[in-house]
Amino acid sequence: MSTKKTILITGAGSGFGKYAAIGMAKNGHNIIATAHVSSQVTPLREEAAALGLSDKIRVERLDLTDPYDIKQAIKWDFDVLWNNAGMGEAGPVWEIPVDIVRKNYEVNVFLPLTLTQGVVQKWVREGKKGKVVFTSSMGGLFTPANWGTYVSTKHALEAFAEAMQQELASYGIKIQTVNPGAYYTGYNETMADNPFRWLDDSVNFTKRADLRKGFDDFFATPEGKMDPQEMIDRMIEIVPADEGKFRNVVPKVIEDMLKEHQLNAWENKI
Repeated sequence: MSTKKTILITGAGSGFGKYAAIGMAKNGHNIIATAHVSSQVTPLREEAAALGLSDKIRVERLDLTDPYDIKQAIKWDFDVLWNNAGMGEAGPVWEIPVDIVRKNYEVNVFLPLTLTQGVVQKWVREGKKGKVVFTSSMGGLFTPANWGTYVSTKHALEAFAEAMQQELASYGIKIQTVNPGAYYTGYNETMADNPFRWLDDSVNFTKRADLRKGFDDFFATPEGKMDPQEMIDRMIEIVPADEGKFRNVVPKVIEDMLKEHQLNAWENKI
């Protein structure tokens, strides 16, 4: 259980962030739901109003690529920072243009780190005991072929979160990750489309049709099409909570698979 919190969520314009924001507001928490683009702000305000949650959900634009937006957000008063915004680049790591890799790190790692540093340094100065949650991924803990760029950003977040948990414990600041499986929110499908803007059959060794078939085959499996409601329900519990695990993999079958994968990694031969 948790006392009523004020929670800042990045990437609340759609997907997990949006529906968890609504769920936590229904549970009595005060939510600062931030969206990456202004065009997402008004519809989310209208949806909150239609649900009778206008007094619980404050919607703001927070474009992490805009340093002025970050500066403003750091000044807001809240108890939990949930770094949920992100994007993903897929495709073969041995062929993906490095500038695309760099951009994925900017959005998923460097910009959330900038926001988090600003927030936790303010909390330390004020003596506030807050909590930071990172949306990682099952991909923060293993690496399937053709998803290496995206999941490497989540590996980086895992490392930052684990370091921060140790560094900030003495200040009473808690750090946590949530690690969703491949839930069907549209996020993974968008990511799977991204390589096709650069992958060129006349240049690249990896053929467009082969990569497309690999992605389509995965999304046709039950593991590639899991109902996101299960994850949303868990996020609604985990994000505001005062107690809990540092790492939260959902569903349990994915947690078990990852544990087995990590054990097997010790025996992996070249």
